[in-house]
Amino acid sequence: MLRSEDFFDLSEFDHPQFFQGIDYVWDALKKLPGYIETHLNPGIKGTIMAGAWIVGNDISIGAGSIVEPGAYIAGPSIIGESCTIRSGAYIRGNVLLGDRCIVGHTSELKNAVMLDGSQAPHFNYVGDSILGRNVNLGAGTKLSNLKIVEGTVRIKIAGTVYDSGLRKFGAILGDNAQSGCNSVLSPGTLVGKNSLIYPNATVSGYIAPNSLVKLRQTQEIAEMRSRGPE
Repeated sequence: MLRSEDFFDLSEFDHPQFFQGIDYVWDALKKLPGYIETHLNPGIKGTIMAGAWIVGNDISIGAGSIVEPGAYIAGPSIIGESCTIRSGAYIRGNVLLGDRCIVGHTSELKNAVMLDGSQAPHFNYVGDSILGRNVNLGAGTKLSNLKIVEGTVRIKIAGTVYDSGLRKFGAILGDNAQSGCNSVLSPGTLVGKNSLIYPNATVSGYIAPNSLVKLRQTQEIAEMRSRGPE
């Protein structure tokens, strides 16, 4: 239930070995800096448009990828093929992207992994997190990665508490999961494959695969009182 293969199909991912040798899916985040350092082959094969910032020599950008003006990429980072890094995107380092990923305007990534086809396209924060294949974050979705109180992030599932050992841990979203606009995933949230999260929802804990997380609000429309002389 908490293994990498429970969340991701790695058959077409260029870095399946990244997930090997771990007990729980979040343990991969502990390996990320070392993995990138070991497997990084610096070089730019994609298109860097004028006005984009590529900071450092420890960056790999695959063929067919485009970095638009105003985007900022810091190393160490590995960006796969046919990715789009849009204007205003901010990649802070220790980022591993598969192929055909989108990082959009004002979206920020750090210490994060996105598998093939995943999108953080509009106003997203993805820190210390992993997005599976074809995950789509709605505009404004934030993956919160730091508890307000001290201590490591813990996940409670069916009465059992798992200590991640991570002070910073955002979320894990399985393949094909989607979040609605302005949703917030609390530290340590685990979202199973094919699950959907309603807009404006605040989510925590473990969401089983094929789940629909609903948010119900009560809306009242009242007659406005006079605001002054007519």
